[in-house]
Amino acid sequence: MGPPAHGLAAEPGGLSASRGPRRYLVSGLDTLLAIASKREVRSYEDRAIGDDLVARILEAGRVTGSSMNSQPWRFVVLASPEVRTAVAETLYAPANLTGAATAIAILVSGGRTADFDAGRAAQSMMLAASNDGVGSCPNGVADRERFAALVGLSEGERAAIILSFGYPARPRRAEDRTPGEWMARARRKPANEVVTCLETTAPP
Repeated sequence: MGPPAHGLAAEPGGLSASRGPRRYLVSGLDTLLAIASKREVRSYEDRAIGDDLVARILEAGRVTGSSMNSQPWRFVVLASPEVRTAVAETLYAPANLTGAATAIAILVSGGRTADFDAGRAAQSMMLAASNDGVGSCPNGVADRERFAALVGLSEGERAAIILSFGYPARPRRAEDRTPGEWMARARRKPANEVVTCLETTAPP
């Protein structure tokens, strides 16, 4: 595997921008508010994302829990516009990637739990990004053979999720609404259709 992309430097236990040590700023955004206000962003400003923030997003994925702590993933930063343009042609929604400031491919190896774990890591990364005003959108690979050739998958690796990141062309602030207000606008199924409270088991 080549050197870290985006000017990121490996440190014991983590990543940082190469110009200095890791410093994480913690904000007070409520977790439920962050989840409820999350929207897929497909149109981005022509604005770069700093190396420190890219490192923070990657760390959110790296430290996500996984089945039996297997950590079945590898995160590949699609750092240049040329790489993103080439990879976009292998995806289901190419435009999501070509207009993004950066993108990260989550590769996994192993059984079915690896894909579940990749979903956990993806959500962690997208929420970490949104905390700093960066939008994101997941994507899938339509042409797996070509993708593997472009990205350089190792034996046994497969693409799980491709995440695009960028500052939204139409920014919105999570704090402008309550979690309940965001939920009401999300067009999700009501709780009584998807939640069941089980107090007794069915007879054998």
